Amino acid sequence: MTRRRMLKSGAGILLALGGMLLVGWWQVDGPGAADPDIARPLTITDMSFALTDHEGTSVGPETLVGKPSMVFFGFTYCPDVCPTTLSDISAWLEDFGPEAEGMNVIFITVDPERDTVEAMADYVSYFHPSVRGWTGPGDEIARSADGFRVRYEKIPTDSGDYTMNHTASVFLFDETGRFSGTIDYHEPREFAVPKIRQALEIPSEEPV
Repeated sequence: MTRRRMLKSGAGILLALGGMLLVGWWQVDGPGAADPDIARPLTITDMSFALTDHEGTSVGPETLVGKPSMVFFGFTYCPDVCPTTLSDISAWLEDFGPEAEGMNVIFITVDPERDTVEAMADYVSYFHPSVRGWTGPGDEIARSADGFRVRYEKIPTDSGDYTMNHTASVFLFDETGRFSGTIDYHEPREFAVPKIRQALEIPSEEPV
């Protein structure tokens, strides 16, 4: 390869890299970046919704204040993501032993049509005893999802039935209701458990 061709090739690579960096900046820090307030959940004390847990007790944001919380949205007919995530959560809680009793662990349905109180009670019985199932009217489910910045939608299937697409992250909050972070779907235990421990150990007097 001649020196001129090498220089042209090098210049082309630099231009391509520059273009990639520009696109990355645009999407992450520049005008094309997502508004962080859209994705970040509200503080729990700023949320407003009324649901029912799997034992028939009325619950809402106030139920989650006073203990750290781990919240996951899904549905009982979910074929893979929900049972896998709840199994992961159960395994993480086993790592904490009795400390797990000091945390709210909440599974909120995005499919209230099928996920009655009875259905939720049966479903959560297969997982760690700390897991509580919450359901309620569709409009209250929507209000709770808005507060947590969770997205979900009903998807018709070829069989004439439907499934649900939904945000698959686990949300963590400290005891004051302040957002602590998320655990992604299939995140390894060595990363997930320290995040839970952080939520458990953040002092309530720490400024928001």
